[in-house]
Amino acid sequence: MSDKNEWGSNLSFVLAMVGSAVGLGNIWRYPYVLYSNGGGAFYIPYIVAILLMGVPFLILEYGVGYNFKSSFPKAIRKIHANYEFLGWLLPVSVFIIMIYYSCILGWDGIYVILSFFKGWGADPNTFFAATLLQSSESATGLASFIPIIAIAMLISWAIVWFISHKDLEEGLGRVSRILVPLLFVIMIVIVAFSLTLPGAMIGLNELFSPNWSLLLDFNIWMAAFGQIIFSLSLGMSIAFTYASYTGEEGDLITNTLSIAFANCAFENFCALGVFSILGYMSLQSGTAVADLVTQGTGLVFVAYPTVLNVLGQYAYIIGPLFFITVYLAGLTSILSTIEPLSFSIQNKFTWSRKKTMTVLCLIGAALSMMYATAYGGTLLGYVDAYINQIAILFGVILECIVFAWIFKCESIIPVLNERSRTIKLGKWWTVIVKYILPLFITVVWIGGVIDVINDGSADQLIVFGILTVILLGLTAVFTKLKATNEDWDETKHRL
Repeated sequence: MSDKNEWGSNLSFVLAMVGSAVGLGNIWRYPYVLYSNGGGAFYIPYIVAILLMGVPFLILEYGVGYNFKSSFPKAIRKIHANYEFLGWLLPVSVFIIMIYYSCILGWDGIYVILSFFKGWGADPNTFFAATLLQSSESATGLASFIPIIAIAMLISWAIVWFISHKDLEEGLGRVSRILVPLLFVIMIVIVAFSLTLPGAMIGLNELFSPNWSLLLDFNIWMAAFGQIIFSLSLGMSIAFTYASYTGEEGDLITNTLSIAFANCAFENFCALGVFSILGYMSLQSGTAVADLVTQGTGLVFVAYPTVLNVLGQYAYIIGPLFFITVYLAGLTSILSTIEPLSFSIQNKFTWSRKKTMTVLCLIGAALSMMYATAYGGTLLGYVDAYINQIAILFGVILECIVFAWIFKCESIIPVLNERSRTIKLGKWWTVIVKYILPLFITVVWIGGVIDVINDGSADQLIVFGILTVILLGLTAVFTKLKATNEDWDETKHRL
């Protein structure tokens, strides 16, 4: 099999990026983040994060990735050989995301089966937390292995391998063109029905009744920037890698706007449906919305089964369609998280795409088994917080410095503007990515680290320490290993 790392068309690139952005991150993570950060008040930092970081930084990653058309660490090495470690820090971080993301995908795979007969019973909340996850907040829960979750995760890993080891367009490109449009259609049907439920306005009032005092809390800002990073795949080298696969005719600025708009519109549309369902649950149970869901990361596995329980016979059609679509959409997201490290290994060590994907999937599947335990849900929350709010946020700061200052981001403006059919980049963009963005994120990152130190549990701090050692250790190993690619030390830029 040939190793052709190039999109067959601009549509494949756009839909793959939308697939990376629109998926479980929107359906599972965003309603939970919105819910746990005061509902409507969250929109202020959310909009600031989109305008200040989302669009400008995505353009920066696309532009530099398009310019170098190489793996992330090789591009960083071309800019300055001493910073190659950053080129590996982010792909390794993203691979860690992939490992715990496979757990959520496994949960959804189980719900695909359950949806055919409403196997979650009359109390979806208790079923998810107690029956399925057997949740434990103690590390001793690692000894309690849950076979059904392990099997579901391994099936997901097998599917990921089957798609990812093929040529880019034949595998990921084809999957994205089919699944992304299908996800939008199914979600429109689900949300439209949710809005008609009795009590839907109770949930919507919760959503649009902001607590302005939360704007003074660093956590809400950290959560907003973390969500935009997670959802748009910022600072993860995914956008950079995907842009490096594009052809010469790509309009990256217009693509950026399309992808950001599709992502934000979709996740807020999903939130309307979730809060409508929470309102219905509140009306039926007489319980306040704030007290309904005990497992935030499982919101989609509680709220949607609840509404399916009242759909009658229609639930046996809509339910499986919904969970199958979410599952397949999750695949487009998880496939994007393996690309940066895979392409980097191929680029430096001249491995074939098939060999690289096979090795990474085997390693990832083995490591993911720690989430198939009673402690898995708790551990997932810790790892998610560390990677998205600390490690990758720190990576974004370093990436801004390297791309905007050392590489000099002004050099790619003429090429991007020449191909843009919408807005044109100017001094405003360079000011944002050179000054405003790194300064603002640094302040938020420092505040978040302080909060973690002050408020984090002992178990959480231990997990954070272990993750730091692992992340830095793997980054050092990949950086120090001798390249087998004769072009690895090439320093000429493409400008």
